[in-house]
Amino acid sequence: YPARRQRQTAPAGTSRPRPGRVEGDWFRLGRFAFAAGLGSSDILHNCFGYHLTPAGMMFESAARAVGAAVLPAGTGQTELQVRAAADIGTTAYAGTPDYLKVILDRADEMGVELSLARALVSGGALFPSLRKTYMDRGIQTLQCYATADVGLIAYESPAMEGMIVDEGVIVEIVRPGTGDPVPEGEVGEVVVTTLNPDYPLIRFATGDMSAVLPGESPCGRTNMRIKGWMGRADQTAKIKGMFVRPEQVAQLVARHPEVSRARVVADRADEMDVMLVQLETTGQNPAVYEASVLDALKLKGRVELVAPGSLPNDGLVIEDRRQYD
Repeated sequence: YPARRQRQTAPAGTSRPRPGRVEGDWFRLGRFAFAAGLGSSDILHNCFGYHLTPAGMMFESAARAVGAAVLPAGTGQTELQVRAAADIGTTAYAGTPDYLKVILDRADEMGVELSLARALVSGGALFPSLRKTYMDRGIQTLQCYATADVGLIAYESPAMEGMIVDEGVIVEIVRPGTGDPVPEGEVGEVVVTTLNPDYPLIRFATGDMSAVLPGESPCGRTNMRIKGWMGRADQTAKIKGMFVRPEQVAQLVARHPEVSRARVVADRADEMDVMLVQLETTGQNPAVYEASVLDALKLKGRVELVAPGSLPNDGLVIEDRRQYD
C-alpha cells in the first residue's frame, strides 16, 4: 500500500529496509505500556533510537496509546538527557536495560535527582542483578520481547512471573532447524505467526530461544506465558542492544590479510554489556583494527591481539559468557 505508508523502517542489525504502513499502535506495544502502569499522568523518557530502526516510534506509539507524553531522547548526549529529564520531570524510562544505568550514574555524578518511577525495557537481556539495582532505587522495571517485523511478542506484568504472549500473535516453541513443536517446558526456538493484513508472517523464526511456562499469570491475564529470552538458536549475540552475527566477524577478518581468525566475546562488567574482539594476527598494534571492528560489527569493543593458532578450536566465532536466568 505505497500511498498509505507513513514510515519506512529497517530492522536492527540488518541493512535492507522493509516496506510497510505504520500508523496508530501498529506494533501493539500499548498493551505492554498499560501492563507496566504507564498512563496519562506520565512523561516517558524514550531512549530508543529513531534512526532507521523502528524501536523509538514503537515505544512512542505505545505511550500515545495509553495517553502518556513522550520525551524523544534517543541515545547519546547523556548529560543533556539528564538535564532534560530533570527539567521536564519524566516519570518513566523506555530503552535498553543497560542504558538506564548510564543515565542514573551520570545523574548521580551531576547531583541531579530524577523522578523515574518505572522503566519499560527491551532490546537486550534484563539480568536479575540489574533489575534489583533499579528496583532498589524505586524504579519498577518490566521488560517486553518484540521485533521490528512482528511488533510485540510477549511482555511482563507486575507479577514478574514469565512473559505473557500478546493476543495479536500466535507463538510456538520448536526444535531449532526442524520446526517441530517441543513439549511444554522444553527450551526451543520462538516461532511467531501474525495475520496483520499489512505485513502477515507465517511461522516467522526469530532465532531466539525460550520455553512455555505452564498455567496462568498471577496478575489475572490468561494468555500463554513464556520464560522470556533464553539465548539464540545460532551464534548470533545481542550486545548493547545490537545483533552481532558470524558473517560480520568473517567480514572483519577478510579486511586484514594478516588476521587468520577472530573471536568475539560478550561479557558483563559493572552491569553493562562489554565486547572483546580477539584477533589471531602477527600484528602488534590493536589500535590498527579498532576502526574495522566498529565498521564491521557496528559496536565499539576492546581489541586483543593473540598469536596465530592460540584461539580455542571449538567452532565458536562468537562466545557469550553472560549468565542468563
